[in-house]
Amino acid sequence: MKKLKAMRLKAKKNNIFTYILLTILSFIWVLPIVWLVMTSFRGEKGAFVTYLIPKTWTLDNYIRLFTETSLFNFPRWFMNTLIVAIFSCIISTIITLSTSYAFSRLRFKVRKPMMNIILILGMFPGFMSMIAIYHILKMIGLDQSLVALVLIYSGGAAMTYYISKGFFDTIPKGVDEAALIDGATRMQIFTKITLPLSKPIIIYTVLMAFLAPWVDFVMVSYIMRDNYNNYTVALGLFEMLKRENIHAYFTQFTAAAVIIAIPITLLFIFMQKYYVEGVTGGSVK
Repeated sequence: MKKLKAMRLKAKKNNIFTYILLTILSFIWVLPIVWLVMTSFRGEKGAFVTYLIPKTWTLDNYIRLFTETSLFNFPRWFMNTLIVAIFSCIISTIITLSTSYAFSRLRFKVRKPMMNIILILGMFPGFMSMIAIYHILKMIGLDQSLVALVLIYSGGAAMTYYISKGFFDTIPKGVDEAALIDGATRMQIFTKITLPLSKPIIIYTVLMAFLAPWVDFVMVSYIMRDNYNNYTVALGLFEMLKRENIHAYFTQFTAAAVIIAIPITLLFIFMQKYYVEGVTGGSVK
């Protein structure tokens, strides 16, 4: 009995320590977000202040962000980013899932060499090909355009096959064989059997494909150059942080940061339900 009480006491102490540690970590993680939101409502200008809580609260930072567009056209940048992210997400998801399914279920002579070549090429950072990509786009007349960004972000989607292929490998092949016996084609198996059983990896692919163009700065800054109207939010908001603009526009920058975080947050919240359903559903069912 004493030993049982000692074990319970020890477990209780461990739980208390865990709760304290999680509380401290949560505070550290949430503090920058709270500071960002509060700064977006701050009435005082300037990037550097000696206090955390604003002395005056205002909505002007959000209002000016959408009304004063002569220098920083945030609404245009936001729509550019949303359009590129949506189209890139759709195309990338289709390419990634199709490639993964082909490598997982089909057997052909150059299957393994192709997988190895794609895997090796994927180890090289994308910015190594920026110069070649820019000149190719310029030759075909697509430089400094949103179409160019969609092509860039979705063009390398096949190189991310290995995660979704690993998931497809976990689905029993007996499901495919039973469908083939019933007269189903490979396309029907893929669209009506494999994909409904693969919600977790589909959600993961969609999120990653949408997030990449939403936060990218390096590639869009090289492709767009001085085409101000086709900037995305990552490149446009960077202009607010330059030396000549940061004092007057820093609070507007924080307001824009809050706004662009909303679609990603909503997407994760919405997709989480389907992700859990996919995990608990099971492939045999």
